[in-house]
Parts: sequence; C-alpha cells; structure tokens
Amino acid sequence: MSRILDAHLHLFSRPYFEALARISPLPGTVEERLAALAKKAGLEIPGPDLGAHVRRWLADLDRHGVERAVAFASAPEEAAAVAEAARLAAGRLVPVGLVNPKAEGAPARVEALFATQGYRGVLLFPALHGYRVSGPEARAVLEVVSRHKGLALVQCGLFQVKVRDLLGLPRTTDLAFANPLDLIPAADAFPAVRFVIPHLGAGYLRETLMAGTQCSNVLTDLSSSNSWLTTQVPPLDLAGALKAALAVFGPERILFGTDSSTFPRGWRHDVLAATLAAFDRLALPEPQRARILHDNAAALLA
Repeated sequence: MSRILDAHLHLFSRPYFEALARISPLPGTVEERLAALAKKAGLEIPGPDLGAHVRRWLADLDRHGVERAVAFASAPEEAAAVAEAARLAAGRLVPVGLVNPKAEGAPARVEALFATQGYRGVLLFPALHGYRVSGPEARAVLEVVSRHKGLALVQCGLFQVKVRDLLGLPRTTDLAFANPLDLIPAADAFPAVRFVIPHLGAGYLRETLMAGTQCSNVLTDLSSSNSWLTTQVPPLDLAGALKAALAVFGPERILFGTDSSTFPRGWRHDVLAATLAAFDRLALPEPQRARILHDNAAALLA
C-alpha cells in the first residue's frame, strides 16, 4: 500500500481539554468537569505529561504505518503544546493552529505561530466565529499566511464537536458562514495561500466543487467519517463523492486525512479503510492513490 500522510488530525492535548472545561457551565472544578467528561464520553483525558501524549500518538501512527500527520491546535490555548509536540516528534507532527481573525491581536499571533513556533498553517472556522473568510475580518490574517506561503484550512458545512456538547457548551455555529463559495474571493486575492476545504465540504459538495473549479489554489480533503453524506439528495456514497471530486480537483488537489482526535480510539483506521474501499470501487490507479494518501500533502509541507 502507498505511504500515508494524515493531513487532518487533532492532537487534543491536556491544554485543549482544560480550556474547554474552564468555560463549561458544568458544576465543579476544572478537574471535576474533566472527570465528568471522560466518564460521559468514554474517552481518556491526557495527563500533564505532554511527552507521554506525543509518544502515544507516535506509537499509534507506527502501528498503522502512518509516516507523518498534520496536527491541529484546536484551541488557542493549545498552540504552545502543539508546537512543543511537533518538536518532540522530530517532524512527524506538523502544527496548524485554530485562529479567530476577529480576536484582538490575531495577525500578530499568527505571525508568531509561523515565525517562532514552526507552524505551517491556520485552521479557520467562519461558522463558529461568525465571519466570512473573504470578508475584511480575515484579510489581515490571510496576509500573514500569504507572506509565509502557508496553508489555510477552512472548515465549511456541518460542524459538531461531541466534546463541547458533553461539556454543556452552547452550539454557536451559523451555517450562513459555512459556504465554500466564500473562499473564492479570498483564494483569488491570495494566490500564494493553499486553501483546503476539509471533509469534501461537509455537506456542501457542490459548492466545494465550484470553488475548486474556479480556483487552482483550493484543495479538499477526505477526512472524517463522512456522516454528511446522509444529507445529500439524491443519496450519495463516498465513492460517488470522490468521483465527483476527482473530476474537478484531479488526484493532485485531494488530501487524505482521518480527523483522528482522542484515545482510546486513537488513529482512525476505519477512515482509511473506507477511503481504500472507495478507491477500489473507482479502480483508482496506484499512482493516483499515492498522490492522495501521501504525495500531495508531502509537497505542500516541503
């Protein structure tokens, strides 16, 4: 089988969970809230030893034959931990950080991520933070990303984080800001930035295809369990969605990812299995499989 580079993984280190627990309406101390979350969700909250957490991730990647992974800092409070995790992993974890362009000092923070912490890109959630990626709020951040020739992963479409729900945090996402078509003016304005739409648009497949047709610097990835497929009319399976994506993006602008996040589940081999099954359904040639599973992401991160 081809080499694997997972272009979509959440490290979910201890600072991420602590940041959410602090703003949770659940009763008790941060530690008590985390214990309640672990029990409700059946997951293991990482301890304060970041090195142990990194070693566990690397062992899981080794077990599944994964060479490298793009690891997200899924909250601003996790940025330093993910940068340190990347250092400890000696390049096998590549940091990309969540940024809210509306937050005070966001451009300076992004500059620091690139210049001093080894980050290779930003993760943007317009529907979570209430802005348009082509609007004025994001422009200063994208200018920094462009100077560093970085990546901008833009979460579009449906969005749900079970951990937030279990901590009692309100859902604040607004799908009015989740349309991939909003990327087109930004992609045109910042040709040095490679924009990635995760999850084939997470329900906005047609719009993702349109953005990819219009802009050569827009890519997409195959991460997640693809539960969004149930929203498609007429019904669509992953092989059908991938066939449509290949017709627009070609094998050169599609990335493999799993959206792996927590233990004990660990690295999501089920996502790889579903992807390989879709490849088989389409009789995808081995060189094209290799591009999607590894080579495209490796070129972006070179």
